[in-house]
Amino acid sequence: MLMRDTTAGYGLVSRLFHWITALVIFGLFGLGVWMVGLGYYDPYYTTAPHWHKSVGMLLAFALVARFVWRVVNVKPSDDGIAPLERILARVAHWSFYVLLFAIVVTGYLMSTADGRPIHIFDWFAIPSPGTNPGLESTAGAVHVWLSYAVMALAAVHTLAALKHHFYDRKPSLTRMWSGPPQV
Repeated sequence: MLMRDTTAGYGLVSRLFHWITALVIFGLFGLGVWMVGLGYYDPYYTTAPHWHKSVGMLLAFALVARFVWRVVNVKPSDDGIAPLERILARVAHWSFYVLLFAIVVTGYLMSTADGRPIHIFDWFAIPSPGTNPGLESTAGAVHVWLSYAVMALAAVHTLAALKHHFYDRKPSLTRMWSGPPQV
């Protein structure tokens, strides 16, 4: 089993980054939508945000690692993909990085605007840059809109992958699922 990417497909590390990140992002989105409807006396009123913040900050570290992994690895060939689709795919992939980093930053700013640090599962804390009244609302609104933008982009990404797999008969989805062909 190949760990690194090749021109023929994605190695195990890239595939795990892709699928685990996708699951975490969808999970955080669902948790975020659910928890904003919680009332003060709900049993998960403090637990849900704690989990959301903790997993979100761990996702930030994973995104940095994933970005570094992508930069230092060979990119699988996109031969046979139309030039416009190739450009759109690159724009979509880089948009994911920008949007996800912006979501993490706005989540951090929203959570630390009152001057308190973010406690990651009570393992360690990420300090606040200081008290910043009013930032919580602005960062929160941007955080929500960016989250919906990522979900929309993920839907387009999924539809494009399915189109390439079923209609165009290209191995894009197979390479991301099972990796490069074993020789």
